[in-house]
Amino acid sequence: MRISIFVCCFALNIILLASMTKAENGDLVDQICKKTPFYDLCNSTLHSNPLSPKIDLKGVALIMVNNILANATETLSYIERLIKQTSDRGLEQALAFCAESYIPIVKYTLPQAADAISQGRFGFASYCISDAMKEVSTCDKRFSGSTQSPLGDRNGFMQKLVDVASAIIKLLQG
Repeated sequence: MRISIFVCCFALNIILLASMTKAENGDLVDQICKKTPFYDLCNSTLHSNPLSPKIDLKGVALIMVNNILANATETLSYIERLIKQTSDRGLEQALAFCAESYIPIVKYTLPQAADAISQGRFGFASYCISDAMKEVSTCDKRFSGSTQSPLGDRNGFMQKLVDVASAIIKLLQG
C-alpha cells in the first residue's frame, strides 16, 4: 500500500514539475498576468524584463515592485522639475506636497516592500504597496478645484502598476 502511494505521489510530482518547466519557459508570466486586473500592462512590464522567463512567482512580484519604484522615482524627478518651472504659487504648493508624498515612497516604502517579498513576508509587502498608493491618492487630492493635476496620468499609471503588484502578492499569499 505504501509503495503505491509513493508511486502515485512521485508520478504527481513529475507531472507538476513538467508543468512548472513549461511555465518557466514563458507560460508563467502569461498565467500570472491573467490573474491581475491589467493583463496587458502586466504582460508588457514583465516581458520587457530579460529575467522574467527564468524566475518564479516571487521574482515576478519583485520585478513589479521594482518597476513601481522606477516609476515613482521618475515621477518624483518630474515633480521637482515642475516645481522649478512654475510661477503659480498654488501649483507650486500642491507639487511640493506631492513631492513630500513621493519621497518616502521612493526612499522607504517600496524598498521595504521589495525586501519583504525577498524575505517571504508577503503580508507586509502588501501593506507597503497599499501605503504607497494611499500617498499617491493623497497627492491627487491636492489638485481639486481650479488647479488641474499635471500628475494625473502618472498617478493613474502608478495605480495600475500597484493593482497588478497587489494581485501578484495575493497569489504569493495563497
